[in-house]
Amino acid sequence: MRQVIAGLLVASGIVWGAPVAAAAPAVPPVSDAARAAGLIDVRSVVPDAVIDLRYATTNNFVGMAMYPADARCLVDQSMADGLKTAADLLRADGDVLVFWDCYRPHAVQVQMYEVVSEPGWVAKPGPYARSHEAALSVDVTLAHGGAFVDMGTGFDEFTPRANAYATDGVSAAAQANRARLRDAMAAGGFTVYKGEWWHFDAPGAYTNHPILDVPVN
Repeated sequence: MRQVIAGLLVASGIVWGAPVAAAAPAVPPVSDAARAAGLIDVRSVVPDAVIDLRYATTNNFVGMAMYPADARCLVDQSMADGLKTAADLLRADGDVLVFWDCYRPHAVQVQMYEVVSEPGWVAKPGPYARSHEAALSVDVTLAHGGAFVDMGTGFDEFTPRANAYATDGVSAAAQANRARLRDAMAAGGFTVYKGEWWHFDAPGAYTNHPILDVPVN
């Protein structure tokens, strides 16, 4: 697992322990469609973010890539200050934010719901964009010292252990790690979804927004 994170850090242009300003590469401009929709690349505000978009790979609950290989972590620009605040707090303790999912196209949400039709785990797509579809939610974890931090479960584990405040089957260390992540994200103005320790929502995530027609790359 340590080698996996190390590979992601190298692919992201991050040299562990080096100053962020020196290690972070320039972030290419987002597409015209993304810019018009008010979306930004999360790396523009969290330069040392590890981008591990699981839905651009087969390592997800659907078992197939639903994003292109060059997908980017796009979020609404209103999340910029909050994500920077959270990342700064975590960085002070040697933690780095790892992003598993950001903006999610409507078509992908439909595809996911066809596989897992349980609204407690996968939101039922509707006529409006909310949460990931509105680019107002992120799925994140932590890396420390070049390895994933133990959070008690992996990503998209549809079991009670994945609940944000779960204790049964979750070690005290993992509970503390989840709390550290929650506290930092809360300082940035984000709210954890109680059913998934990795899912955080910005204000307004569940109000009705127009469905975005924006590519993820």
